Amino acid sequence: MNRRGFLRAGTGAVAALAARRMLAGKGALASPNERVNLGCIGAGGRGRSVLRHFATLDNCRVVAVCDVKESAREEARRLVNEYYGSDACAAYNGHEELLARDDVDAVLIASTDHWHLLHTVDAADAGKAIYLEKPIGLSIEEAQVVRSVVEEHGTVFQFGTQQRSDPRFRQACELVRNGAVGALHTVKVSVPAGADERPGLERIEAEPVPSGLDYKRWLGPAPWRPYIPQRVITPYWYHNSDYSLGFIAGWGIHHIDIAQWGMDTELTGPETVEGRAVWPSGDALCDNPLGWEIEYKYANGVTVDFTDSETGHRQGVTFEGGDGWIWVSRSGIEAEPAGLLDEPLGEDAVRLYRSDDHAANFIECVLEGKAAVSPIRESVCSDIVCQLGWIAVHCGGRKLRWDPEGEWFPEEDAPNRLLRQNWPEPEA
Repeated sequence: MNRRGFLRAGTGAVAALAARRMLAGKGALASPNERVNLGCIGAGGRGRSVLRHFATLDNCRVVAVCDVKESAREEARRLVNEYYGSDACAAYNGHEELLARDDVDAVLIASTDHWHLLHTVDAADAGKAIYLEKPIGLSIEEAQVVRSVVEEHGTVFQFGTQQRSDPRFRQACELVRNGAVGALHTVKVSVPAGADERPGLERIEAEPVPSGLDYKRWLGPAPWRPYIPQRVITPYWYHNSDYSLGFIAGWGIHHIDIAQWGMDTELTGPETVEGRAVWPSGDALCDNPLGWEIEYKYANGVTVDFTDSETGHRQGVTFEGGDGWIWVSRSGIEAEPAGLLDEPLGEDAVRLYRSDDHAANFIECVLEGKAAVSPIRESVCSDIVCQLGWIAVHCGGRKLRWDPEGEWFPEEDAPNRLLRQNWPEPEA
């Protein structure tokens, strides 16, 4: 069953997946003992970057790679074999062949965003531990399905929100949760919009599909579209809503997740959301927002103000309280008063999960069967916050009330229809 099939089934999506697993068999995670054999699904630029790090870990061995682009999978295989000094790494076009291998214990999923749901579900059904690059999918319903399947299997899961394994982000969140800035009232989140990296296309002129690209599989569950080179490369696909929600979810998840972690709301979400966006004009391919302003309000009284960094706040996460503020990003950490960063935490202070290497943490958790630093429930909650922003900017700027426990909009039908990806039927 493909994604369009079970999303069209609505509330029966999870039941349909459960029926398929009863027929296929759940599978079980192999006992990896002292080393995890890893496969990679999606060997593009991001996939190869993360894969290189996994290959350096003593308790991990990359044994297979998969990509619909022959050039990408062969480059990934070459890199792995060159590092190990062997020719043992296998390369596949279809992920099913990789998942069918009994010697693959875990997978890194770094495919295009519109494939994340199916790759994750198939990996969990095959009994593999999962390291999933962000975001989880293209809708709140997809995130819910992933959560259901991962929890049903008891799958070891790590989300690619690697900032949780950065000591600066952990320090900022621990300080905030221990009252260093006083009563928290505002969190400002800002990330790039990516608008400057996507030159527009005035028209689309179909071209022949080149050899070495399985274009039908690249499209996968997405609607049929004519092939053009830009459609299947970064940055273009990342800014097309058939394949991605752009930087609201793809970049935003990193800092939104840190905001959730610092606010102690990582297992819930906001009660209201409203947002506005700047949209492209005259672009035949890219339709995701060029900029945005989104406001969330939480039950604890905190307001989260989420913008693009080109027109909004300073890039990073800023926690503002009655006694000061803390700003943190990948480039540093600052506070006012500055001495906040030097204050030691007491013996009874709140301490957050300590991980100093996201990939190594995942492998360790596979070996030990424990939860990773970015586990499934917290990951889905953060992903949903980004999805809510996406929905809000499509709803004309009006304030929407959200039920974070029931995960629906209790007052309006229109935004609830955006909880799922409503693609048109494929052309005959």
